[in-house]
Amino acid sequence: MLTAEEKFVHSGQVRLWTERFGHPADPTVLLVMGTATPAIGWPAEFVEALVHSGRQVIRFDHRDTGRSDCVVFTRHPYALADLAGDTVAVLDGHGVAAAHVVGTSLGAAIGQWLAVHQPARVRTLTAMAASPMGNNPGPAWARALAGQPAAADELPPPTAAFLSHLTVAAKAPRGTAQQRMEADLHMWRVLNGGVLPFDELAARRFVEECYARSTNVAAASNHDLAGQRWADDRRAALSRITAATLVLHGSDDPLFPQAHGVALAAQIPGAQLEIVPGMGHHPFFAPGLTERIADLVIRHTS
Repeated sequence: MLTAEEKFVHSGQVRLWTERFGHPADPTVLLVMGTATPAIGWPAEFVEALVHSGRQVIRFDHRDTGRSDCVVFTRHPYALADLAGDTVAVLDGHGVAAAHVVGTSLGAAIGQWLAVHQPARVRTLTAMAASPMGNNPGPAWARALAGQPAAADELPPPTAAFLSHLTVAAKAPRGTAQQRMEADLHMWRVLNGGVLPFDELAARRFVEECYARSTNVAAASNHDLAGQRWADDRRAALSRITAATLVLHGSDDPLFPQAHGVALAAQIPGAQLEIVPGMGHHPFFAPGLTERIADLVIRHTS
């Protein structure tokens, strides 16, 4: 069992909960979670593997998740650049000049933003289950939901199974905490993809812990609003990235089909692309994948 140091840091007026493992003298791996997901989305087994390989590991709750502050989005709207600023604040709060940044989904977009706009803070980048940060998926999603074919020049929309889930989820009852947790559990089941087994018990424990540690579970939906805010900083060329980059992508990602990972790797000079057979959008509820992903990250950050 690892010993963790919990610490709050400030990003402007927003207080962020962080957790540090390992020896401060070891190289730092900063773990950046995806949309609406707190730090515990990085499982203990994954953190332990990194620490035992000789790395200090820091994970944190995004604003509007977990034990970090929630904001009133209509009064204080934010965008990807602000979430990247939170990530820098976490590094500063722990006295870390540069880290191996490992991000998944939204966290991988944040990693791309940092590698482009604040390259001195990124020793290496691992981008998992991600699309290029400048890709606006909205038009492709709208066409798919309307039953129209994708445009020739755009990355593919989510799978039919995922789009069907969105339709069903919109009508699912959420009047009680139990109903909301069941809906979230179903979302993780869909994101696991249709190939590898799904650890229902582990996912249920995770969802219950998320609800137990959050002061306002509904605030996490602000991440979707932030994702819809577009500015030129998101359209910056990924060819400017100089950090050694590993793109990890599942062959069966229902949210960002494999073409998204291929496109991301193609835009970053020298990026290594690793397609993980059977992996969906979130690998940590598929038995055996946590160890596989940890090994790939350890190798890349060496």
